Amino acid sequence: MSSSPSTVDTLIHAGWIVPVLPHGQVLENYSIAITDDKISALLPRDEAQSIEARQVVDLPGHALLPGLVNCHGHAAMTLLRGYADDTPLMPWLEEHIWPAEGAHVSEEFVADGTELAIAEMIRSGTTTFSDMYFFPNACAATAQRLGMRCQITFPIFDFPTAWGQDADDYISKGLALRDDYKHSTLVTVVFGPHAPYTVCEANLAKIATLAAELDTPVHIHLHETAGEVLLAVEQNGERPLDTLHRLGLLGPRTQCVHMTDMGDQDIALLAATGAHVVHCPQSNMKLASGTCRVSTLLAQGVNVALGTDSAASNNDLNLFGELQSAALLAKLHSQDATALPAADALAMATINGARAMGLEDQIGSLETGKQADLIAVDLSGPETQPLYNPLSQLVYACNGSQVSHSWVAGVPLMADRNLLQIDLQALSPRINAWQQRIAKTAGAAQ
Repeated sequence: MSSSPSTVDTLIHAGWIVPVLPHGQVLENYSIAITDDKISALLPRDEAQSIEARQVVDLPGHALLPGLVNCHGHAAMTLLRGYADDTPLMPWLEEHIWPAEGAHVSEEFVADGTELAIAEMIRSGTTTFSDMYFFPNACAATAQRLGMRCQITFPIFDFPTAWGQDADDYISKGLALRDDYKHSTLVTVVFGPHAPYTVCEANLAKIATLAAELDTPVHIHLHETAGEVLLAVEQNGERPLDTLHRLGLLGPRTQCVHMTDMGDQDIALLAATGAHVVHCPQSNMKLASGTCRVSTLLAQGVNVALGTDSAASNNDLNLFGELQSAALLAKLHSQDATALPAADALAMATINGARAMGLEDQIGSLETGKQADLIAVDLSGPETQPLYNPLSQLVYACNGSQVSHSWVAGVPLMADRNLLQIDLQALSPRINAWQQRIAKTAGAAQ
């Protein structure tokens, strides 16, 4: 709390505020003031009455909370939503997704797919997302234009794709993109080696050196399936996590995505190095990849964030669904109904995601001085009544459609469910055109 400013840009009166920090706190009949791009006050509504504001938003039946942070995805793959469903991971990739991408991926594909993804994410409460995909320049430009906060993890492979020829080419292009956005307040650019099985040790070591020199995060698919880990042990004599550690690529800047196959020694290593885990429960379930030991990770002090993965393997980008799935899956997997309670699940989707990206001083909780990235969730509908515990209701009863308002850096992106920066009528024909083009090449696979 702080002394109230006399004049602000926006004043929002809410039924409840869930600041996330302090953990588990719910404030009733509180208000938030926004000045420029930051939260300038968080105070009881009675005290807020004396503040002059250019705009006042009255939301008595709503909860205000930090915008959700989606720590792993491939935004443009929304154009492949529902394509080759009900297929195991490696056949899904090798026989369906990679051939479709080879035939269609371009800057235009990425720009349109990303805009569709951002529309969906805003409407379900996400205000920051991490993206790993080809033509990351197109994703970055789209996010910047639409006012969405994002972490661009530029992809690195050993082999050619539509965006690059080899690891050196990907790294060169990615670092140039990092320079292009070094002054952006919304877009950060980090290393995105795809996985240990698609990037050789020499290139992983090179990335480790560059990331340390630049103090830049590294985002990597890791231990996604038991088969991946077993193959690595057979070929290299060690688990992928140990390989990353040996190469100097495991530390407080490392974002390890999936981690479904973990022994106690893996968890101990993650805790010792300060590496982060990004849990993608719905994608892992849909592809039968395995279950992440979230409760054990948290108990050992490992920071665990949430990601949706792509709409092609999920099939949505809805973090409300993801945090609910994470909570329920943790209880089932541990056979403990107290595992991953609502406050912990919400933290995974907010402040833990911010920590994983190194942005916890800017986003992830509602605190004075932080960026004004927040959402309003309408709890007055029949799906969320009667209301005993707003925090529990957000996690177990909301499905994302209750999100009514969204702000990033103080700029409204949605009001009363209406997107303010995206023209859906103009976007829809472009998406339909992509569907028709891709469907023509899908005949043999469907």
